[in-house]
Amino acid sequence: MATIVRDLQDVFRRGEIYVRLIFINVAVFLAFTLLQVVLRLFNVSISDWLQWLEMPASVSQWLLQPWSIITYMFLHAGVMHLLFNMLWLYWFGQLFLYFFSARHLRGVYILGGICGALLYLLAYNVFPYLTPYTDYTYMLGASASVLAIVSAVAYREPDYRVNLLLLGSLPLKYFALIVIGMDLLLITSDNAGGHIAHLGGALSGLLFAWLLGKGTDLTRLINQVIDFFHHPMAFRFKPRKPKMKINYGAKAEESAESASKEQKAEEPKPQETSHENRVNEIREKIKQSGYQGLTEEEKRELFNASIR
Repeated sequence: MATIVRDLQDVFRRGEIYVRLIFINVAVFLAFTLLQVVLRLFNVSISDWLQWLEMPASVSQWLLQPWSIITYMFLHAGVMHLLFNMLWLYWFGQLFLYFFSARHLRGVYILGGICGALLYLLAYNVFPYLTPYTDYTYMLGASASVLAIVSAVAYREPDYRVNLLLLGSLPLKYFALIVIGMDLLLITSDNAGGHIAHLGGALSGLLFAWLLGKGTDLTRLINQVIDFFHHPMAFRFKPRKPKMKINYGAKAEESAESASKEQKAEEPKPQETSHENRVNEIREKIKQSGYQGLTEEEKRELFNASIR
């Protein structure tokens, strides 16, 4: 048993960020399923406890449990619910890392879940069709987070082709349109909250990819918060920046010469430019022959570029 635990820890530690997210979701599901079995033996229901971690549609109830805007995206209602979400996370998590970094994926997962929950909360308190169900409606699942990842990749590489079981090879832009369109058509169904959250997650993924192309990273603050809780001591004892030194007279020339040297040092080195060109060549190869067409060396180079 100890060997199995060590093996799982090693896989988690060495795995890509999407693998770690899958591990967390599965571990949470198994923990609550086991707890449900134990409580049922004593004729105690777990649903009342679980609701404190699910996302409520009522604003007043959410204010009593604000943490649920994060916790709900790691909970699932059953094995099939978990399976489909994790399969999507696995497939599109790999694809996401071809074009973005691991930190971006971690941030987009959280961003999509938050935006999905906020749109869900807004819809149930604005639309008369949904308001009668507000007080006793709760939501759980990673679907909004996964849709954010899907839509971000579709915006970044719209013509990248994916192979689907019944539809065959299809560009990502059309696949995303089909998924988002189905959610839009089903917002008055029995699972209205879920489909609304999907739309919120998808929109956040599109916004992330669009703004990142303009130089703004929507996941920056999210990642800073995660880093703070992961390594709090690193934030408390950051070294202070040295004060700016002003030179006068003859020293100004030395300062200007020094600044010129620094500017030259900051200019991209030929090997750095060559590395970027190499990564672009690998990405073009993925578009033509897919990830499986890469050599082990090319896969390693692409992975190293994604974590920079």
